[in-house]
Amino acid sequence: METPAWLRVPRPQAAVTRTLLLGWVLSQVVGASGTTDIVVAYNLTWKSTNFKTILEWEPKPVDHVYTVQISSKLGNWKSKCFYTTDTECDVTEEIVQDVKQTYLARVLSYPAGSVDIMGSAGEPPFQNSPEFTPYLETNLGQPTIQSFEQVGTKLNVIVQDARTLVRMNGTFLSLRDVFGKDLNYTLYYWRASSTGKKCSSSLEQWCLWSSSLSSSCLYLYTSAERQERGEAGRRTPH
Repeated sequence: METPAWLRVPRPQAAVTRTLLLGWVLSQVVGASGTTDIVVAYNLTWKSTNFKTILEWEPKPVDHVYTVQISSKLGNWKSKCFYTTDTECDVTEEIVQDVKQTYLARVLSYPAGSVDIMGSAGEPPFQNSPEFTPYLETNLGQPTIQSFEQVGTKLNVIVQDARTLVRMNGTFLSLRDVFGKDLNYTLYYWRASSTGKKCSSSLEQWCLWSSSLSSSCLYLYTSAERQERGEAGRRTPH
């Protein structure tokens, strides 16, 4: 029995129909695997105190993971924090190798559960961080006053240099070891209901003070500053 003409589908049109159907099916598979619309990291920020350095970024991942890469201007990319769902990565181990180098980091985005597929398809989307030079940009933590003593009109103060994760010959260095004469302490001292005074010293650990300040009511506060290229460094916030 011959098929009615109105039921016949021309071969070219049937081929087009099959192609469109196949394309739709593939698009659904790709969409289900999460390989489209990968979220790229943003707001990359360096957080660093005494060379302890964390890279932070946004957003919190939903269907994707991150890997961080870091490099000095003269080096190669090194990967850290592989396929993490965190939005921060400790990169201290890399930057303490040479704190005077300038570093750049980037955060790569991968679809969760499909890392191998994305890797074989080429470089994943990523976002670069601002440049970061630890020696100039790490925040200096508040120093610790180990002891102080009044001797006449002189106040003898011993400040304990903070330790860092910078190493030399297997020994962890202090801030003084790293900065040398570039490190400066400012001591603020006052008693209740008095106007505060201050004195600064680099290597010396003493200052002159007013004899009217009673040691029984004495308050002390220190901050660390650095000298940058012969000019006073920025005050460290506390």
